[in-house]
Amino acid sequence: MVSIIMGSDSDLPIMRQAAEVLTDFGIEIEVTVVSAHRTPERLFTYSRGAAARGVQVIIAGAGGAAHLPGMVASLSPLPVIGVPIKSRNSIDGWDSVLSILQMPGGIPVATVALDGAKNAGLLAARILGAQNEAIRNRVVAYQEELRTAVEEKYTRLERDGWQ
Repeated sequence: MVSIIMGSDSDLPIMRQAAEVLTDFGIEIEVTVVSAHRTPERLFTYSRGAAARGVQVIIAGAGGAAHLPGMVASLSPLPVIGVPIKSRNSIDGWDSVLSILQMPGGIPVATVALDGAKNAGLLAARILGAQNEAIRNRVVAYQEELRTAVEEKYTRLERDGWQ
């Protein structure tokens, strides 16, 4: 199972992308709000209990100061993927990117691009696929779909004389 958490439900339009990818891959998900600043007790309980609930990877999206992914990583032994979100109180999203990217030694957080929840979902699938052949095969099929889509585009351009 992959847990998708966010600091506020206003992050849901971005984080939904991760949920959609994982659902398409047949991976069980849970989605919830855990605020590092407004609900610190919930953050501690959630983070310390995730593995016992069967969670294998956590995707944490946050905007602004973006402490959620790092705090979860400091409390849980599970892999954490941080999604910086460009929120209304953000400095073009850079505050979120740097807050998630610049973790101190010993507290790893994998970080995807600003608003990159789709890639967070794909990375979670690859992490799970390292030990699960069925998921790995779905990742391979997805990669083939990407290759085919690009091939169709350059073939169409060549056919139309745009070389």
